[in-house]
Amino acid sequence: MYGFEYQRPASAADAAAALQGEARFLAGGQSLVQAMRLRLSSSERLVDLGGVGELKGIRRDGDALVIGAMTTHAEVAASAEVRQAIPALAELAGGIGDPMVRNMGTLGGSIANADPAACYPAGVLGLGATVQTNQRTIAADDFFTGLYETALKPGELITAVRFPVPQRAAYVKYKQPASRFALVGVFVAQTAGGVRVAVTGAKGHAYRVPELEAALGSSFTPAAAKGVKLAADGMNSDLHASAEYRAAMISVMAARAVEAALAR
Repeated sequence: MYGFEYQRPASAADAAAALQGEARFLAGGQSLVQAMRLRLSSSERLVDLGGVGELKGIRRDGDALVIGAMTTHAEVAASAEVRQAIPALAELAGGIGDPMVRNMGTLGGSIANADPAACYPAGVLGLGATVQTNQRTIAADDFFTGLYETALKPGELITAVRFPVPQRAAYVKYKQPASRFALVGVFVAQTAGGVRVAVTGAKGHAYRVPELEAALGSSFTPAAAKGVKLAADGMNSDLHASAEYRAAMISVMAARAVEAALAR
């Protein structure tokens, strides 16, 4: 690990002010710290957000849940508010990594890192969430832009994510057994604006699948999802699964997600 300075501000304003030069925010640290230990990443300063209380918490706001960026996966999974309003989101959070990751990793850290196989990006996209920062709000459809890339500007700090409460939703992933990252993960939601289907693990970043959305908009059934055949073009291919396998599994996972959503 390369050397670095460490700061732990007590407010979001102080955190934003501290992010100057080659500095990075430290949220849960479950990805960043490991990359730094392997010397795959370096920063001259880490700005630890763990002491910023205003970035934590879960609250109902009308027809939406607002979850602070520094709320951990374990807190989302255990929240009675989340389980009542969006049980699919609680289940998604409860299936991330292992207990250490869930107790240290945070919502904001996960989506800012934008790992192509992370679970939260599928939930953010699938629910049509809005990412709130210290500068603006960003629609989920505009947030994930590439491999480990987002629409965040230098120095921009995620403060919370606003999740509209859907009519019904579910998330199902086919996980890599060691890391529990998604080889293919599918989040399906029936919303006031129609059906949304978001996939993680299959391409360089989470994305929506118009073909599945159209099929499920006409018939919200597992059979409709299974009937959609997707091309393997642009899909990830590695030692865990080929592009063709991932393409086939998207429809399978979508069908399982629809079945789970209908069972609620």
